[in-house]
Amino acid sequence: MNTKRALAAVALAAATALAAACSSGGGSTSTSGGTQPTGGGSNNSSSGKVTLTWWNNANTQPLLGVFQNVIKTFEASHPNITITNVPLQNEQFKTKITPALRGNNPPDIFQQWGSGGQATQVKTGKLADISSNVSSWVGQLGVPATAWQTDGKWYGIPYDLHVVGFWYRKDLFAQAGITTPPTTIAELVSDDAKLKAKGIAPITVGSKDGWPDAFWWEYFAVRECSAATIKQAMTSVNLSDPCFTKASKDLYDFIKTDPFEKGYQGVPAQNVPSSSVGLLMNGKAAMELQGDWDPGAGASLTSDKNVNSKLGWFPFPTVAGGAGDPKAVLGGGDGYSCTTKAAEPACAEFLQYLTTPAVQRQLLGAGVGLPANPAAADALTVPAEKDAAAANATASSIAVYFDTALPTTPGQNLDNAVAKFFATPDPTGAGIISSVSGPA
Repeated sequence: MNTKRALAAVALAAATALAAACSSGGGSTSTSGGTQPTGGGSNNSSSGKVTLTWWNNANTQPLLGVFQNVIKTFEASHPNITITNVPLQNEQFKTKITPALRGNNPPDIFQQWGSGGQATQVKTGKLADISSNVSSWVGQLGVPATAWQTDGKWYGIPYDLHVVGFWYRKDLFAQAGITTPPTTIAELVSDDAKLKAKGIAPITVGSKDGWPDAFWWEYFAVRECSAATIKQAMTSVNLSDPCFTKASKDLYDFIKTDPFEKGYQGVPAQNVPSSSVGLLMNGKAAMELQGDWDPGAGASLTSDKNVNSKLGWFPFPTVAGGAGDPKAVLGGGDGYSCTTKAAEPACAEFLQYLTTPAVQRQLLGAGVGLPANPAAADALTVPAEKDAAAANATASSIAVYFDTALPTTPGQNLDNAVAKFFATPDPTGAGIISSVSGPA
């Protein structure tokens, strides 16, 4: 799985463990003494000076260096606030965050992926409601940032965003006589036929890893179901609405048109030239439904130095009769939460600083993803990324990856069920529905 999505799963697992271990409630507490590297710092706001301990996953370059510079410039403009940086390796984060939030000395700021994981953590009473401290500026981040709201309150802020859509080869489309990207599923099927007629694999998918398959079913659900229905399904952990069964039938019908590369069940998603992103970047397939990280993931897998100029991007097509808004997207992102022991408004001020255009441009230079603040989109270096960023910034709603929006076990079950569906398509989608909702 892409590292960013893997980390989101880690956070969700930690949140679920916390929900079982911690009781609700808890308020803002202060500590005395020096900053502890595995927890929070000294936040005696009455003295005017505070220290915030920041747990993040930027333990390698170039993001490590960017964050170190961000701390330096923030402290220069906020002389009463000190940031203690605690970069953690992925597995360290997984093992440390649960006991830290369960105990009395958690970090002041920690990595947060919003949505279902955040909602579970809120129940522990350890996350600070920062709504009053962010209300004057958070609106500029747009609809995507609302994934860091729980019950209408802000418990986190994103610093980057991700959106799933179609990456395609403009040169291969031209060879097949396709002048514009498809906007409906019927047009996508027609374009697939045109590509196959020219001996070009229409779509590549890394089914060996399973998780790319889930994007397909989830997007059909986003097109068949209203945003309210999806939100309710994720909250209630129930896929019984008929629109989810329709999504399964849509995917079944689409798979039956033979749109994918030969042997896709054994193709990995990333890391090697024979992966799905490698096939796209080397012109051996025309399209891939993937996240905005695709150009970065494929850059080292091709010798074509001009490949980015050949890439285009378009949103998932509409489904005839579907209740979903065509401008709704599937995605996620990375952000941070303040704990109840963090000094305020200092913590919220730091999260705001991370979303300023100048800092956002630095983060984009380190390859984090799409900007949380659309004002920094001018720093994107791959032309097609600008289209992806624009679609994300103007989306009518954001459906967070279902395996992240759902609690851990149902989310993993859903991924596994969709992977099984790809291996043995079933027009009823019963296995997918029951993987989350249980048997009817």
